[in-house]
Amino acid sequence: MRIASIRYAVALVAAVLAPVASHATAGTCESLASLDLKDTKISAAEVVPAGGYKPTKEFFMPLPPNTYSALPAFCRVAGSISPVPDSHIAFEVWLPLEAWNGKLVAVGNGGYSGEIWFPFMARPLAGGYAAAGTDTGHQGSAMDASFALKHPERVVDFGSRAVHELTLKSKAIVVAFYGSPPRRAYWNGCSTGGRQGLMEAQRYPADFDGIVAGAPANYMTRLSAKYVVAAQTIHKDGGLIPPEKLPMLHRAVLDACDVIDGVKDGVIENPLRCAFDPASLKCTDVDGPNCLTAPQVASAQALYAPMINSLTQVNLFPGLSPGSEGLWSTGVGPMVPAPMPLATGIFEYIVFRKKGWDWKTFDIVRDMTKVEVEVGSTLDAIDPDLSAFFDRGGKLLQYHGWADPGIPPLNSIGYYESVRAALDDPSVDRSYRLFMVPGMGHCAGGEGPSQFDALGALDVWMETGKPPESIVATRANKDGTVDRTRPLCPYPKVAIYRGDGSSDAAANFTCALDAH
Repeated sequence: MRIASIRYAVALVAAVLAPVASHATAGTCESLASLDLKDTKISAAEVVPAGGYKPTKEFFMPLPPNTYSALPAFCRVAGSISPVPDSHIAFEVWLPLEAWNGKLVAVGNGGYSGEIWFPFMARPLAGGYAAAGTDTGHQGSAMDASFALKHPERVVDFGSRAVHELTLKSKAIVVAFYGSPPRRAYWNGCSTGGRQGLMEAQRYPADFDGIVAGAPANYMTRLSAKYVVAAQTIHKDGGLIPPEKLPMLHRAVLDACDVIDGVKDGVIENPLRCAFDPASLKCTDVDGPNCLTAPQVASAQALYAPMINSLTQVNLFPGLSPGSEGLWSTGVGPMVPAPMPLATGIFEYIVFRKKGWDWKTFDIVRDMTKVEVEVGSTLDAIDPDLSAFFDRGGKLLQYHGWADPGIPPLNSIGYYESVRAALDDPSVDRSYRLFMVPGMGHCAGGEGPSQFDALGALDVWMETGKPPESIVATRANKDGTVDRTRPLCPYPKVAIYRGDGSSDAAANFTCALDAH
């Protein structure tokens, strides 16, 4: 047994020993209020009737109208964990009263994640799973990193400790309520949630049996630096591309690259084969709606290009992929009137710890080493050695939208390839699959089919031992009717049209290596 697994076992025993002794068989929901868990206070343990859950606050994103109304009856446990002074990790665990499938799903957060993402707990609960979530140790909006100023322990909570503590306590609560531990424990998250999942696989390999890590912000230091550096080009000399010009830019990219995969469908299947240069749109005379000024061309090029250390010429972080332009002015996109707090927050509140820090002063050569030394070990989940997770049977399903404007999709490919290189073992394919999603934006949406059941695919993989060779994704119209399906393929394979039948039907595509 590896050292990490031994440490985990000791921690789990410490967390659950007291409740197991007093609840040898399944307990009532109300009895969980007196559960004695290390460093933990239970503030609520109540039965919620079917369809009766009412959130205490409105979620910051729009939700489908039946998000909560279709939920089954469940036991809601809420509490907080304080493993060290100045640590207050809020959490909830939802336990189905009937038809529990014997499994636990913990869900991830987004951005700086200052709240529990209840809607993402609702989905697995409706599917028969016990569900768990945390606010990662602070309250605030997903865009706000101010919680970190003068609170280093809260940064540690956000980095990794909150999720690990959530996992230990959730498993203990499951044991106390059902009388047995979960047969499987899964993680499901995207963006920050993807980073949290990779952090778990790297540092706490026994926490989860399977992990879904979508569009992971796992190289948080360099990701943030990439957008600050790009902003220095975008926000000078008229470099900001107006939102009304982005559709024109996007159409030009599609005109150049859409048909490369043999199907003209408004989606670039493999952006690695697209060599579009925004300089082709440079205005020849005066500015107009169908061209880009020289500063605007420079801004687009800065976003596509990797971030390079000008002194060492080392490639530090990739740029955005062609096909993402239509999403550049969205909430997580870089083409906005001011640099995103998501990018600047880590420097303002965590690295330089100076409210009002001027992002225009950031210098890659001078500052990047300081950034990585100061907070890299706390926030970056980049260790490629996943052998401890894989050796105990862990499965990692990672996905990333090719049109993601917030986290460059090449970052996912870079991490995947680093794991394969570090382990140098063909059997990695039995434990790790990466699915690139053509046309999908940040975690969802976009012009391509972007609705798919990653958790379901992971669960089947765990139960059968057979890695998914494809996952069918769908795209729906505004009325909810599906107008396109397409197979998502394990990287480096792509979906290739067979040559006959509708190109909107997944059955007419096969997953294969791109021969070009």
